[in-house]
Amino acid sequence: MPLDCLKILLVEDDELFRLGLQVRLQGEPGIEVIAEAEDGETAIDLAKQQPFDLVLLDMGLPGLGGIETCRQLKQNHPQLPILVLTSRNDRSLIVRLVAAGAQGYCLKGVAATTLILAMRSVIAGASWWDATATAEIHTLFQNNPTAVGVAAHNQNGSTVTLNTLTPREQEILSLVATAKTDREIAEVLYIAPGTVRVHILTILHKLGAIDRKQAVAIAIQNNILDLPR
Repeated sequence: MPLDCLKILLVEDDELFRLGLQVRLQGEPGIEVIAEAEDGETAIDLAKQQPFDLVLLDMGLPGLGGIETCRQLKQNHPQLPILVLTSRNDRSLIVRLVAAGAQGYCLKGVAATTLILAMRSVIAGASWWDATATAEIHTLFQNNPTAVGVAAHNQNGSTVTLNTLTPREQEILSLVATAKTDREIAEVLYIAPGTVRVHILTILHKLGAIDRKQAVAIAIQNNILDLPR
């Protein structure tokens, strides 16, 4: 295996699907599935034994389950990207995935080229949500701004506790501060415009802001964001 090869942990209890996906990924330059797990407990143990660049995680796992596996993996390895691959796309699952710390979400059956692009994007530090998930998250934030488990913030000027923005969210907010559009930000960061929108919705939610301008102002006031001089 080349030294610069991306190391993947594949967590999937369906043996046939796991084998098929492994075979497909083996044909992709620079990507190597170096470990497999059929359940969450095994995946957590493997992640403690060696470093991975990405976890491909199925939700329908026996025992611990996909959501709890995701949560524990992120708790033990905060910088480890997790891309969820599942046949489910219901709203409640998407909310729980965001709360558990997943960076990406693809439906099983997605084109292999799309899955590989999603994998590379998540490894590079971006989020990746398919069109269905993006629409659901957008609706979720519009209709219920506290749904992903982040405490609501006061709007009366009193002190609030701000959730830390990820480096990618800070990068996007810096570009928002320069009045770039979603498409322009996507072109700069080599990610999809829909992914940019999800990031921005997350930023607004974390900062308790009602729009982009307020998010930038809050971030500057709290030394979260430094604008270029």
